Amino acid sequence: MTVAILRKFALLGSLGLLAVPCMAQIHVSPSGNDMNPGTATRPIRTLEKAVVLARAAKLKATGDTTIALAGGVYHLERPLILTPDDSGANGHYLVMSAEPGQQPVVSGGAQITGWKLYDQAKNIWTATVPKKFTASRQLYIDGVRASRTRGRAPVALKMTDVGYTAADATLAGWKNASQIEFVYTGGNAVWSEKNEGNGSWTEPRCPVAKIQGTAITMAQPCWVNSTKRIMLPSGIRTANLVGPMSVGKEPAYIENAFELLGTPGQFYIDRPSATVYYVPRKGEDLAKADVELAGLETLVEMPGTAANPVHNIVFDGLQFSYATWLGPNGLDGFSEIQAGYQVTGPEGWSKQGLCDLVPNGFCPFGAWTKEPGNISLSYAHNIHFSRDAFVHLGATGLDLGPGAQNDLVEGSVFNDISGNGLELASVDEPLVPEAQFAIGNRIVNNLFENVGAEYRGGIGIVIGYARQTLVSHNQIDQIPYASISIGWGGWPDKIQQAGQANNSAQNVISDNLIHHEMLVLSDGGGIYTQGRTGKTLEDGELVSGNVIYNQYGTGHAIYTDNGSSMITIRGNVMFHTNHDNWGSRHRNWYDGNAGRINDPLRIIGNYWQQGDQDSDKEAVTVAGNHLINALDQAPEEILANAGIEPAFRQILSRRFAPAVAPEPPSRVAAWGGNGLVDVTWNPSVAEGGSPVEAYIVRASNGAEMRISNKDFWTNAYVKFSGLPNGQPLTFTVSAVNQQGEGVASLPSHPVTPGDVLLAPIAAPENVTVQPGKGAVSIHFQLPAGVERKDGTEEPDSGSKGAASPILAYAVTINPGARKVLFTGRNIVVLEGKHVSFNVVDDLQSGTEYTFSVSAVSNAGEGKAAVVGPVRIP
Repeated sequence: MTVAILRKFALLGSLGLLAVPCMAQIHVSPSGNDMNPGTATRPIRTLEKAVVLARAAKLKATGDTTIALAGGVYHLERPLILTPDDSGANGHYLVMSAEPGQQPVVSGGAQITGWKLYDQAKNIWTATVPKKFTASRQLYIDGVRASRTRGRAPVALKMTDVGYTAADATLAGWKNASQIEFVYTGGNAVWSEKNEGNGSWTEPRCPVAKIQGTAITMAQPCWVNSTKRIMLPSGIRTANLVGPMSVGKEPAYIENAFELLGTPGQFYIDRPSATVYYVPRKGEDLAKADVELAGLETLVEMPGTAANPVHNIVFDGLQFSYATWLGPNGLDGFSEIQAGYQVTGPEGWSKQGLCDLVPNGFCPFGAWTKEPGNISLSYAHNIHFSRDAFVHLGATGLDLGPGAQNDLVEGSVFNDISGNGLELASVDEPLVPEAQFAIGNRIVNNLFENVGAEYRGGIGIVIGYARQTLVSHNQIDQIPYASISIGWGGWPDKIQQAGQANNSAQNVISDNLIHHEMLVLSDGGGIYTQGRTGKTLEDGELVSGNVIYNQYGTGHAIYTDNGSSMITIRGNVMFHTNHDNWGSRHRNWYDGNAGRINDPLRIIGNYWQQGDQDSDKEAVTVAGNHLINALDQAPEEILANAGIEPAFRQILSRRFAPAVAPEPPSRVAAWGGNGLVDVTWNPSVAEGGSPVEAYIVRASNGAEMRISNKDFWTNAYVKFSGLPNGQPLTFTVSAVNQQGEGVASLPSHPVTPGDVLLAPIAAPENVTVQPGKGAVSIHFQLPAGVERKDGTEEPDSGSKGAASPILAYAVTINPGARKVLFTGRNIVVLEGKHVSFNVVDDLQSGTEYTFSVSAVSNAGEGKAAVVGPVRIP
């Protein structure tokens, strides 16, 4: 029973219209006293005391027991633990709610005061922090997240078995070497930006153990877990089947070094001296600001068991903030697999989750270590989170762990969270009995923004093995990677084996509004599924009524990845995604099918740019889908119905920090030609409270360009002309919103313009045309020989000169000789065997057209591939 319903019952009772049950109320206030009785006029002060009183009160109550919180901050000294003994009794609930009109904040942080100027030239300020919190990874100024210091490696690094050899001993002079982390950002190989990480969907990080002279030793087992993942006997894949063996040759950047101080909005904590150093942003006054250091790792914990679950508890109108997570500081670091799951332990690289793929592997397959939740539940039934806020958090916001059943998360906000927004279920118990499985949970009408704020592989909603889950009417936007992920264990499909057997079934992902996702990493999607989702299409996963648009990184709007089967994808809108709208067909290795057919899928009645023709073969049905070239060409009822429903839309206007300039863009990359440089980057994720309006790109020689956000999303790059040849240049990018210009990005790797002969561009490969009503979808792959490797492009064999990046594709339509340019992110980052596509409309039904498609680079238009004639239905 929600708090609103309880209040309605109370009103009816006061009017003599209803017999009101005896409901206990315990009042709490930050200005209260735990010696008080907990009445409205004499409230207690701590949540711990409130829980003790509630445990006694419920024995006498014949209704719900309510802990009513006045507004203000409740600083926890330790996690608030609710055991099965704190559960609601006799079908009633323990309700922990905000007083009407109040905003209580449950905080695990410590306020930092007493700031002093340390370095006037660099505007560095210092303060003392509590010794117990010196390992914290998060600092907030008036609710705005600061970032730990970061920068490019100051010297060249050569990888060794234990770490790196540096070109000189510069790093040996840096203080507190064991606090330094090397970070490896995955993503598409774009021009001169390198593709690091354990896959383009990951951002692993490892601490440094020590630095002696030029020898850098990395922490173990993080290093071996990130660089020596065991290979299958065939040598073609790692035994975990997920990503490459090693993070790559160099870190994308170095983080948490004292010597990198100087950038506004960045901080460093010197653990031995318990001192924090910070460079204020423009307008910040540390003498007046509320500076909070995240401290506790867990705010609320509910440790139930299968035999004795925690149950019948409601949280209504609370804010959970200022918790950290210290795991990445340790020797395991953050050796990411996917979605915040990590390889851990000294045998992680060779045994963890590898089951029978390696001798003595640990089972079940894919059981890697889950990212913890700052609010953590296990075996919890009928737990409700209603109109709450999970903000300024350092791990996953909320973890509805193993055995979660009939839990509800509704009308809540997940914002500014380091890792995943919400996790449900687990991946280490796929075949447990029903009492231990996650069943009947609902995640509805919530807002997820800026999750993955620190660990860029973070996802809005991550679901492992679960049944009868409803994920509906949520809005998810401004996300660095995927928005919703469900399912696990399908990777053996890669080696023609059945994925991990599991009891998942009847999960529904419906009517969600997802946009501006995949802003940093790639190979994900708006809705991502892998592994088996049911035993038949009828009890498998249903994905319907979702609206997904403006995806930046390479991936799919709705992604059916390895081993995905028994999924119906129906009535969704997918627009401006990168690349395909829905995932792909996979051979079926389940149930003794031995690859004779594909995993069963139904893709019906969707609105998209992909344009696949109707087909029904090998268990995959594609039927009744509609080609569109603008969002407003999809049915208004689908567009209007997706996202948060009217009763909860007020959460869209909730703010937890003042509006500020946007965070820096990332992964700035550049390519140099004759007197010119093309520059691209990944957009800001945290926009600072108002949309990004423009980006400012600056060269190290002082040259500057400004591009509107709209034009950037259209073209995905800017071109500097008139640059001197032979002069190495780096480029930075900053974002601008109504509050002003944000801090600049890390610089690109150096690029040198030069007078080079540009290689001719061959015709795009595998060009196909899919006709629809008054339009066609044109699909294509990179021209032959133009394959990005470590940020470079190889010219055609036999041609002379350097290859220029492809900046657009030109399509000429005959009759009429009309020319259309395909531009944008799906053009700039197209690589390997990926297929990109775009739509040409305003075509006449019944007319036959021929289409000529050519790549456009700094060398001009290349050779055309001609397709047609194609008759428009």
